[in-house]
Amino acid sequence: MAILMDIEELKFDDRGLIPAIVVDAVTKRVLTLAYMNRESLKISMEKELTCFWSRSRQELWLKGDTSGNYQHIVSITADCDRDALVVMVEPDGPACHLGTESCFEYPVYRSEERTEFSYQGLMDLIEGRKTNPKEGSYTTYLFDKGLDKILKKVGEESTEVIIAAKDQDKAETIYEVADLAYHVMVMMIEAGISLEDIHRELASRHVIDHKVKQEKMTK
Repeated sequence: MAILMDIEELKFDDRGLIPAIVVDAVTKRVLTLAYMNRESLKISMEKELTCFWSRSRQELWLKGDTSGNYQHIVSITADCDRDALVVMVEPDGPACHLGTESCFEYPVYRSEERTEFSYQGLMDLIEGRKTNPKEGSYTTYLFDKGLDKILKKVGEESTEVIIAAKDQDKAETIYEVADLAYHVMVMMIEAGISLEDIHRELASRHVIDHKVKQEKMTK
């Protein structure tokens, strides 16, 4: 556990509370907004599990104690005024008491000109083309053709990336990398691999790489 700031530097309100915005560390989706007091924040850091102060029940609330949907803390960051927190977590299950992944599920406004993009959103769309085939969809076509066709496209797009990068054509390389990423994601869905699986693998390699660097520095 690495404590980087004295919690006394934080500004709790007149009820002794500070808002905590909980975010999925992998998908970056906002999961919930809750409140912490000094005691629940200390418990959160000690256990590396989110613990809040329930304003309705007037008691400490360790998220997951009754549901099993614990939220494993990756980091806690204060804002510039020190009066709000962002808590990055790896959740064991839904964040909302209604059983949804996030408490924020009810659109109020959406721009017609600007659209949100996320890798998880793209994965969900691709998976939707597999579970609910759509006529005329290229993604559905790939799933219909099967793994061999998908792997062939991954190979072709990999070659295109290499050619573009070798030509030092940045714009073309970006275009081909995007094509490759899409086809790799199709392959991942076909193979039952999630973004979280890749996240965990890369995270474990980061730790290994960090240890290797430390070993080199001590020699």
